[in-house]
Amino acid sequence: MRVRGRTGGGRRAAPVHRAGRHLHGGPLAYAVLSLFALGSLFPLFWTAVTASRDNTRLARTPPPLWFGGDLPHNLVRAWGEAHMGLALFNTVLVAGTVALGTVFFCTIAGFAFARLRFRGRRGLLLLTVGTMMVPPQLGVVPLFLMTARLGWTDQLQSVVLPTLVSAFGVFFMRQYLVEALPAELVEAARVDGANSWRVVWHVVFPAARPAMAVLAMLSFVQAWNDFFWPVIALTQENPTVQVALTGLGRGYVPDQAVIMAGALLGTLPLLLAFALFGRQIVGGIMRGAVKG
Repeated sequence: MRVRGRTGGGRRAAPVHRAGRHLHGGPLAYAVLSLFALGSLFPLFWTAVTASRDNTRLARTPPPLWFGGDLPHNLVRAWGEAHMGLALFNTVLVAGTVALGTVFFCTIAGFAFARLRFRGRRGLLLLTVGTMMVPPQLGVVPLFLMTARLGWTDQLQSVVLPTLVSAFGVFFMRQYLVEALPAELVEAARVDGANSWRVVWHVVFPAARPAMAVLAMLSFVQAWNDFFWPVIALTQENPTVQVALTGLGRGYVPDQAVIMAGALLGTLPLLLAFALFGRQIVGGIMRGAVKG
């Protein structure tokens, strides 16, 4: 709507836009976004192009810029050489377990830091956030010695259990619940006779659902792409995708086409998951961002 009348200086008042009105970008905005989208998709395009060629063609100059006819052959080679079927199964199991565990434990810890009152709460929160500053490489040796004593070498629990809880996830859920979970709602549940676990299941989890969806997505992708610790704890006999890719294209001259074919096989499940659940993930993010 437009404000009628004139200001004291004789000028017409500026128009006031209605709340909730959609803003539309101009041609320049679409051009910039298109360039960013193309830049983001180029590595995937180049991976597919390289996987569809043979190693001899890739060694020539200039490099190929379009698809060849060797993609099925290279995919079959990568699948057989890297035990890709077992690697994909293990990675789905590890990433799914890590995502569920991270969401569950970090939401409970975030609720405790956000709404429960106990001695040392501030100090524990600072200690938890402080662990994010410690490089993970410093804990590799004691972690490997611990898994070796437990007999977990080359077993999936050695890469699942150390990552079930993350300091980032605890801090992220704490910050979200401080805003999204009113203290009065928790007190009302207490007055109705709900214990702590009923409050968590019936009050905290529904309120934290958008943030839980975001944290689950981030944790799943991070666990899927994790390389440093799995390549130490696992072997080629029981690998995840990232460990399996280290066994591809070995030789005096690495076969880049087979390596890229394996990388493409390891990336396709993530692309498929986002294509199927991308709308729900983005919707959960928007529901958590828009209030009222």
